[in-house]
Amino acid sequence: MKKKKIGFWEAYSIGVGGMIGGGIFAVLGLTILLAKGAAPIAFLFAGMIALLTAYSYAKLSVRYPSEGGTVEFLVRGFGNNFFTAYMNTLLLASYVIMLSLYSYAFGSYGSALLFGHEVPLVKKLLIVGVVSFFAFLNFLGAYVSGKAEDIMVFAKLGILLFFSALGFLTGDFSKLSPEHWESFLKIMVGGLIIFLAYEGFELIANTAKDVKDPEKTLPKAYYASVLTVIAVYVLVSAVAVANLTYEQVVKYKDYALAVAAEPFLGKFGFVLIGIAALLSTASAINATLYGSARVSYLVAKLGALPKSLSKKVWKEGTEGLLILAVLTIFFATFFNLENISVAGSFGFLSIFAAVNLANFKLYRYTNSNRWISFLAFLLCIVSGIVLIGYNLKTNPDALQSVTVVLLGTFIFEAVYRSFTSVRLKEYIDWRIKEREEFLKKYPMFLALLRKEVESRFKDAKVKVISVPDEEKGGTLRISIETENPEKVKKLINRVLKEAKIEEHYPVEITVERKDGTGSLQLKEV
Repeated sequence: MKKKKIGFWEAYSIGVGGMIGGGIFAVLGLTILLAKGAAPIAFLFAGMIALLTAYSYAKLSVRYPSEGGTVEFLVRGFGNNFFTAYMNTLLLASYVIMLSLYSYAFGSYGSALLFGHEVPLVKKLLIVGVVSFFAFLNFLGAYVSGKAEDIMVFAKLGILLFFSALGFLTGDFSKLSPEHWESFLKIMVGGLIIFLAYEGFELIANTAKDVKDPEKTLPKAYYASVLTVIAVYVLVSAVAVANLTYEQVVKYKDYALAVAAEPFLGKFGFVLIGIAALLSTASAINATLYGSARVSYLVAKLGALPKSLSKKVWKEGTEGLLILAVLTIFFATFFNLENISVAGSFGFLSIFAAVNLANFKLYRYTNSNRWISFLAFLLCIVSGIVLIGYNLKTNPDALQSVTVVLLGTFIFEAVYRSFTSVRLKEYIDWRIKEREEFLKKYPMFLALLRKEVESRFKDAKVKVISVPDEEKGGTLRISIETENPEKVKKLINRVLKEAKIEEHYPVEITVERKDGTGSLQLKEV
């Protein structure tokens, strides 16, 4: 049975859902503390880095539509060496940090909802509870369906836009004027410390192989999702600044967004935003445990993705889920929000820098403007240095988790390579290897198809719409006009089977009746 392809809205919702997964609820207060009235500018700055990086992801996803996503791109750009293995381990650690952020936010908002203020012990119990609950569900093989995630995405967007619209009625927007801005450095750091709130658009890459018309759909999904989230974050942060005093931000920084809803919605606003935060963080914990973190773990363990990548893998490999859950609880309960945010932001700035550099190197293959990717690479590197340098000077304690993550992952990868024979494979996703082989031999398949069709159906006309390029990729698109479309369809299905052309091969064949009354799409990308 042919698997249904993902359209623009599904890919878009994956990107938006990945980004608005709890980050904005957790880190808004930190940004306001640093940038004050310029908080929207800080979110805009971080969003521009994400948007430029989305260019590299869009180009790489079209050329290498792999379930391996980020790791596949790094292997394509740098080879299957220690650096890419370390980057995969760092990516896995960064997902643990994201899970920690989500569970930390869940604990903060949950405690505030139950008692009206934060109770440290209750917050920690809620953190342990929510991670354990979803780990248990995943042990059973349960996961949130795609349609349910779509509903959650638009529900979160709806609540945040509702909050923003009403907030304009009560806010003091003079607080956003330049005289209330902090220095450029603090504004920049304010954006960088919440950069992890933009992490999530790269999840689109893991579904690229299932996207319909990827050359058009993927770039639109990447850019639209990032631009949407930039607009939402700028709007929400502006309303929050206008409705909060600085003293309130200091006191309630871990759940500032809920407090910001009180001036115009009262206790109902506090509860509404609190519930939205709980739903957002809970769904993000579940999706991250099952999805992206699983991929990164399997690559670390096996060197590549197995051919049968399904939820059954968790029943056979539950040690990975257990490790993720334990590490998440450790970071969320032993480090504060600022520690978690700095570590997560620096981790993803490092990974995105590597992906941008990979696309810079592969520009001939991805048909890219290499200087856009190089600019994004430089911005990620400079931003990472500024983030570390500022905290080193003003708040060294905030770098504890960064040190643990960077040194811990490096030592682990070095030791792991020394005592095991596991190495990253040449291709993370076996489908990419088969696609690349097809790019070399497609003329043989095209000649076979033309010969079979034209020799058996004298009226048939085989028209080649587009051909792939061995270097730049692309799709073999064929249109066949005939008076016997049903018979030609049966013949083509037989040829596809004999030539071992699989669903993931870049081939699209359309059969049209000569009188133009109908067409059949037999094989799509």
